[in-house]
Amino acid sequence: MKEINSVSENNNKGENSSLKRIGNFIKEARLSRNQSIEELASNLKIGTHQLEAIEEGNEEKLPEKVFVKAMVRRISQKLKLDTEFIMNEFNTERKEVKIEEIVEEVSKKNDKSTQPQNLNPMGFLIFILISGFLGLIASSLIFNLFSDSSQNQTPKQELIKKTK
Repeated sequence: MKEINSVSENNNKGENSSLKRIGNFIKEARLSRNQSIEELASNLKIGTHQLEAIEEGNEEKLPEKVFVKAMVRRISQKLKLDTEFIMNEFNTERKEVKIEEIVEEVSKKNDKSTQPQNLNPMGFLIFILISGFLGLIASSLIFNLFSDSSQNQTPKQELIKKTK
């Protein structure tokens, strides 16, 4: 909960939440490669205060967004991160979501899925009546078809008499 509150405080100061996420990616990658901020900043020929500001997501200490994007691209390439993913993340703004809201939404969906769906008994009855009526019509048509064809046939005995 503390982390969520700090993110919302940062957002209230006008800081970019996507920069905060990217800064976390960069910091984790740098630490996993056992590089200090000074070492990485020196390799990239940028100021340590700028690299720190990017890792912290502190937009106030950084130049224009265009320059920040260029720095983020160079940093991600130097750390061998997925540069395309990082740049897409830079352009993505996400709404802050509280854990309580997620839990509430999931519980609502679970409640809806566990409730049996109420079938309208009148609609079911109408469906049964219509299908029975259609079945009756179909069977009478078939019966008439066969009875007509049997009446048109002449019996064998009459055919035998006619041929003699």
